[in-house]
Parts: sequence; C-alpha cells; structure tokens
Amino acid sequence: MTTHGHAAAVGRDSFEINHGLWVRGRNVIAFLMLVSYICCGFGIVSNHPQFYHSYLFAFVYFMMICLGALFFVQVQFLTGSAWSVPVRRFMENIAALLPMGALLFIPVALGMKVLYPWTHPTTDKVILSKAGYLNPEFFLIRAGVYFLIWTLWSGSIYVQSTKQDTTKSIRQMHILSRWSAPGLLLMFLTGSLASFDWVMSLNPKWYSTIFGIYCLAGGGLAFMAVITLIGLGFRGAGVLKNTITEEHYHDLGKWMFAITIFWAYIAFSQYMLIWYANIPEETIFFKMRNSGSWGYWSMLLLIGHFVVPFLVLLGRAAKRNYQVLALMALWILAMHFVDIYWLVMPNFTPYLNLHWMDFAALIAVGSTLAFQFWWRLKQHALLPVGDMRFEEGLAFRNA
Repeated sequence: MTTHGHAAAVGRDSFEINHGLWVRGRNVIAFLMLVSYICCGFGIVSNHPQFYHSYLFAFVYFMMICLGALFFVQVQFLTGSAWSVPVRRFMENIAALLPMGALLFIPVALGMKVLYPWTHPTTDKVILSKAGYLNPEFFLIRAGVYFLIWTLWSGSIYVQSTKQDTTKSIRQMHILSRWSAPGLLLMFLTGSLASFDWVMSLNPKWYSTIFGIYCLAGGGLAFMAVITLIGLGFRGAGVLKNTITEEHYHDLGKWMFAITIFWAYIAFSQYMLIWYANIPEETIFFKMRNSGSWGYWSMLLLIGHFVVPFLVLLGRAAKRNYQVLALMALWILAMHFVDIYWLVMPNFTPYLNLHWMDFAALIAVGSTLAFQFWWRLKQHALLPVGDMRFEEGLAFRNA
C-alpha cells in the first residue's frame, strides 16, 4: 500500500481514546486495585513474611518490563526507526511508569529484614566481606539513585515526545537522540545493579556477572509481549486498527522471536560457565533449583520460555497471525512469571509452593501501574503524530 493509501486508511482512525472505552477500562482497573489491595492487607496481617516474599516477586516482575520499555524507546530514537512510530507512544507510556516504581519499592524497603539475610548480624566471612556493599543504608541509597536516573530519563523522553505532537519540530528528535545515547548505557548499568540488589542478593553468597543481562533480557521479552497485547487489545476494540497494521505486528513478532533466542543464549551461557567451573559458591544456585519440585519448574522454564515460543514464532505466517501472536504474547508473560518466580522463591522455600498472595501482589502492583498507564492515554495522542517519520511508519512494509 502506498503512503497515500495508508494515509487514507488512517484517516478513519482516531488518535484519541474514546471516552466511553477509557471509563470502562478505568473502572475495571480500579476494581482490580481495590480487591487486590484488600487481599494484600489481609496477607500482611495473616502472614507478613509470605506477603513480602510475594510482593518482591511481583515488584521485580513489573520493574523488568518497564526497564525493557525504557531500553527499546531509546533504541528507536538512536536508530531513527520508522516502523515503530505507530506503537512507540505505548512504549513511552510504559517507560514513564518507572517513577511509580519508587513508590512501589516502599514495601520492599520495609521488608528488608524479612527478605535479605545480609541485613541480620552474622559471623559468616563471605557475607562480612560484602558488607561494604550489602548494608541497608547503601541498599536504599542505590535504589534512590536508580529511580532518580530512570525518572529523569523516562520523564524527559516522554515530555519531549509529547511536545513534538504540537511543535512538529525536528529539534525534539535531536534532543531525544542525545538523551538516548548515554541513557542506554545508564539503563544497562543501573538495571544490572538493581537486579543484583533486589534478586541476586537474596542469596548473598552466590554471584553471577551475567545475571543482570539475564534479568533485563527476560524483561525486554515480556515488554514486547505487553506491547503486542496492548495493540491487539485496542484493535479488538476498534481503535487504531487501520494504523497499527499487520506489518507492525509482524515486526513485533520478530522482536519476540529474536529476544527469545537472546534470552536462551544468556541463560545457557550462565549455566554452562557455572557448570564448567564447578565452584560451590556458584553451583548452589542451580542445585537449589534442580532439587525436588523446583526441578520440574526448571524444566517448565526451559521448555516454555524457549522451546515453545521459538518453534511457534519461527515461521513468517505465525508472526502475521493476530490470534497466534496474542496467544504467544500471553504465553511469554506466563513464562516471565515462571522465570521471576524461579529466581526469587527458591531462596525462601526448598519446595515449590504457589501461594494466593503471589497472585494478589502481582495484581496489586500490575493494576497500580496499569492505572497510571491508562490515565496517561487520556492526556495525549495515542501516537506520536508530530514525529517526522510518522508517515513513513504508517507506510512500513516488511520485506
């Protein structure tokens, strides 16, 4: 289809969310927030250690997705990508949720003594050797620095992008590119350190230098699944169905396929190096996760997180089929659940024990972020209409 043809088709789409749809979405999200908050409140009273375990899992699950959004937004600006313009505002809105993470971090900070063994007095020489880094005060300072950087970068990108909707100036494109170059480096650094702090230090004797990339890769993959579901959800509601086309979904499918392979490569590299070195301080991580019922969970992770999406998304036809893409996006988010649960929970229990608070906390954190995301959709156009590559993005076709 030519650019003119795309423009004619897009002319039938509104770039503003329908008020009735917005209200219905808001009410559903608010209801989920209310119910999940009540459940979490009951959980704190009835079993506060389990609440903190479940909450940390939920917090990490969504923060990795938001970091994936910040990464991909900056990649689009640095590469001058045109194909992603019709879906980029959704990416920006998810990245802009990172400041809310500072508020959601409060229960993690309050539960430090329940979650992290290095917060307790010890005579263990290994833990004492890391006390300069693993101590409550520095832990909180680092978290503050992470959220400050993420807030500054995601907020600045969001402000400049929405400003371009009205200015339609190339100046914003140059500003966004300049922010994105150092932003990518800072995102990798702070994202890796955050994964070390929040997840790896649950077992302070264990370490892996590749762990940060592993967590970020999983978050990036889950983020692509979220973007795909958002687009398809709006399409089902009759919104942007002529603007975000089969060609754009094809590229989102290619990204899910590519990151699936990258995640598997990083996961295998970490396992292979630890297995080959056979150092007790390192192998304890996999020993915990290959014992008892956790061994079945590990097998589910291997097959579900890599084998299934790899085989399904391998062909071109699957990436252009809306039903297949929606199913795989949901599957990938379920496997992200399996992955983060696999990283967090074996540190607290020697056997797999899914608890209702795991789901209550997940819905509570997710609905809080979803409410802010939904609120932002009402504030600006659903697409970056002022971007110089807007028409090119609409006319995009895969080879």
